[in-house]
Amino acid sequence: MKAWRSVLSAMLTAVMLTVLSGCLYPDDELEQSQIPAKDAILSVQSVIDQYQKDTGLLPIVNSEPETPVYEKYQVDFGKLVRLKYVSDIPSAAFEKGGSYYFLIINEETDPTIKLMNLVLYQKVNDIQRAVQAYATANNGVLPKGDERYPGFYQIDYGKLKKSELKVQSVYSGQTLQTMMDDKGNVYIDYAVDLMQAAQKAGLDQIPEKQDLRPYLVDTSDFVPVKSTVYYLVQGEPVPQAAGQ
Repeated sequence: MKAWRSVLSAMLTAVMLTVLSGCLYPDDELEQSQIPAKDAILSVQSVIDQYQKDTGLLPIVNSEPETPVYEKYQVDFGKLVRLKYVSDIPSAAFEKGGSYYFLIINEETDPTIKLMNLVLYQKVNDIQRAVQAYATANNGVLPKGDERYPGFYQIDYGKLKKSELKVQSVYSGQTLQTMMDDKGNVYIDYAVDLMQAAQKAGLDQIPEKQDLRPYLVDTSDFVPVKSTVYYLVQGEPVPQAAGQ
């Protein structure tokens, strides 16, 4: 009996240690550990700079003309490996099983490496599919809530029978919400982040009908996932419908 109690005590101790170790590493810290180290981004930047110097081209995966600008030019790691520009793909890259696409922005003027969060991208796509399914089942009627901006609406998650998707901003740490346009396209609303970025840049220095998103991207390693164009309208960031 004493031996059994000793075994049971040891088992309980092991379980408690497992539970405590889980508490020491909450989800947000685990997610934080998935963010690529700065040296990985700098290393890929150095590689694409050298590749362009050698070839006059950029190592990018082919994309469709309508692909959004902050999803478009993915680094072609397969080509870089074949041509011996890299010996291994960064662990954070999708091609290596990671959670990010390494993208090239400013491809014509100053090719620069940025990251796109694929986990967040997929979460928004899940909402997009739910919106489309709802519209199909309801004769094209969208699950609209209140109008947030002209032509953009809150999503009625109750109608979708889903919990509301809320996103922690990589720029400000604040909670961002989703929205959709008149066509049912789902976006993350970056107005809070863009207002801060525009204020830092100087509101009176920003021309009319200039996309505000570069003010975020230029000061971060990340692109705004599932975003649309924003202009300053009467001193406030306002999203614009696709094609405007």
